[in-house]
Amino acid sequence: MNKTNRAVLIANNIGKTFIQPGEDESGQAGKVEVLSGINLHVERGETVAIVGTSGSGKSTLLHILGGLDTPTTGTVSLLGQPLEQLTEEARGKLRNQHLGFIYQFHHLLPEFSALENVAMPMLIGRKPKAEAEQRAAEILKAVGLGHRLHHRPAELSGGERQRAAIARALVAHPAAILADEPTGNLDTHTARQVFDLLIQRVRSEGSALVIVTHDRELAARTDRQIILDLARA
Repeated sequence: MNKTNRAVLIANNIGKTFIQPGEDESGQAGKVEVLSGINLHVERGETVAIVGTSGSGKSTLLHILGGLDTPTTGTVSLLGQPLEQLTEEARGKLRNQHLGFIYQFHHLLPEFSALENVAMPMLIGRKPKAEAEQRAAEILKAVGLGHRLHHRPAELSGGERQRAAIARALVAHPAAILADEPTGNLDTHTARQVFDLLIQRVRSEGSALVIVTHDRELAARTDRQIILDLARA
């Protein structure tokens, strides 16, 4: 299999410029260039960390890779499909089928159990309820939450909530996981445990991982690091 066929995400010459409200000295709206000339090629089974200072565009780049935001310049392809050529509905379907997302704050739905939260992506993808819940139970057990299936988020610790978020991201066998500071809200010990679990499960499932983190020590444990800085961005 050649390198192109192994690609999950390909980003070519990504740039992002925001227009600030108001006018500058020339009477024009202010422009802030957050990203410029970013190229990225992520293969199956590969783990990549995006690191950089606050304001360097790490989260913006991750959102563009996931089709949650559009670049000002450049293109992103997911499994060979250029995102900018798809309708919003088609992009949403592609995200649901092939991407998993993890955020600093777990974003679990408080009224649902861990099992129901983790099954949600498959249910949204119109999988049968029994199949979705069986897979959710399997992945929750794999992340050490087999005894917490029917607990709601408020009944889980911070580390357990992030484990459930990892399980939810992995439940539909995605081609890639996009994680934005997934351990940033945890104490150092719990953060290390959750990061270990994330790397282990992603590799076990055969997914790619792109993770945004400010923690250089954690980033060093991925296969590759992309460093963004304000000067470049």
